[in-house]
Amino acid sequence: MSNEVKKAVKPIVINTDGLYEKRKKVYVRSVKGFFDKWRWALVFITQAWFYGMCWIDWGGRQAVLFHLVERKFYILGMVFWPQDAIYLAILLVISAYALFLVTAIGGRLFCGYACPQTVYTEIFMWIERKIEGERPARMKLDAQPMSTRKFWLKFAKHASWAVVALWTGFTFVGYFTPIKELAHSILTLSLDGWGLFWVLFYSVFLYMMAGFMREQMCKYLCPYARFQGVMFDPDTLIITYDPERGEPRGLRKKNADPEAPKLGDCIDCNICVQVCPTGIDIRDGLQLECIACAACIDACDEVMDKVGTPRGLIRYSTENALAKRYSARDILKHLLRPRTLLYSSILLAIIVAATWSLATRIPLKVDILRDRSALYRVGDDERIENVFTLRVMNTDEAAHRYSINVSGIDGIDLVGERIVEVPAASNKSFLVVAAVEEGAAPKGSNKILFDIQAMNHDTIAVHEKTTFFMP
Repeated sequence: MSNEVKKAVKPIVINTDGLYEKRKKVYVRSVKGFFDKWRWALVFITQAWFYGMCWIDWGGRQAVLFHLVERKFYILGMVFWPQDAIYLAILLVISAYALFLVTAIGGRLFCGYACPQTVYTEIFMWIERKIEGERPARMKLDAQPMSTRKFWLKFAKHASWAVVALWTGFTFVGYFTPIKELAHSILTLSLDGWGLFWVLFYSVFLYMMAGFMREQMCKYLCPYARFQGVMFDPDTLIITYDPERGEPRGLRKKNADPEAPKLGDCIDCNICVQVCPTGIDIRDGLQLECIACAACIDACDEVMDKVGTPRGLIRYSTENALAKRYSARDILKHLLRPRTLLYSSILLAIIVAATWSLATRIPLKVDILRDRSALYRVGDDERIENVFTLRVMNTDEAAHRYSINVSGIDGIDLVGERIVEVPAASNKSFLVVAAVEEGAAPKGSNKILFDIQAMNHDTIAVHEKTTFFMP
């Protein structure tokens, strides 16, 4: 390795220089290439899901609805109640381990391709380019004094941003209140104050984040950029510049002196900087601002094609691969290391357990409350009676009739109705009286068992313990 190359090699570290410097507006140049196509594919996939899923009906109800008023979550035919908070905890654990795994393998891939901040920034920048033009035209327009043309271009851009933001805010709120009801209330100008507040709140939030904050969100507000260094190791795939091949930089001249030092493949065109959405120079090494969007790879590959040199001057690689000159097979081999295998095993185990739990989940929950006004009473037939309130929650998408039985004390029986009916995805409370002959059990509290079972559905049954008080 030459001395010039050694001087150009910089360690891959998190660079915090200038973290709080005054913002310089980033004018991003458009780029076409392999990774750009993947990025836009994920934009279409995520937004088709987000904008469309709330309009799809499933069993006569919105397919995905986190109904805050009813305190129920409807997800593709499944109904989750507050008592199912364990599934939310499991989802958060799965998301955390998935993030650990993806970061350990490929760095900030989520940030570069699927993060909402990245997705909506891409959409807003696309609108900006269509209205104001490419990077040089936008820079020239901003430098000009206000004119009629500039006013209308800016107005058209911000109006388009506002339309996207309002529709997104409306859609987001539509996941927490039935979207068709929300749309009707908006069209009839009958939307309540809180509904209007949240639609406007999320709209303004998106408008600011994707339209103005952009890279500031990634640099200053997102905690992921701060702790990514802890999750990386020398075998993590990151976007890297190959200094051994690229240095020294410089433009090639047709009549260059044969005795002049040989230049590297980097022609110092700075296009990799111009296409970066956070405005960094990847040739300075890994920085916390890098979101791994790979726009610089597409840009550099395009330049390499034009100058007739091989692609890959900027590429996905690892710190060890650059230092030890790994082949593609060696890089792949080192991706399967103890850390990634451990994350994968834990993640797989949690997903399998969660899937099994959901598949065998009984769509019935019962809460039993003892009557607090009296520990017991004596019935007309001289038997000892205890009064209970059974709250039966039918978490299925179909109505069910349930039979109620009690056991635990010899001769214990129910007084009154034994069969109850509960509509789909709802709950009802029933007053139940259990009676037993005096002396059939010891004085004080005695354990009993309520059996609640759906008629014609043997698998839908629960058994709840409670106590029967004998005088």
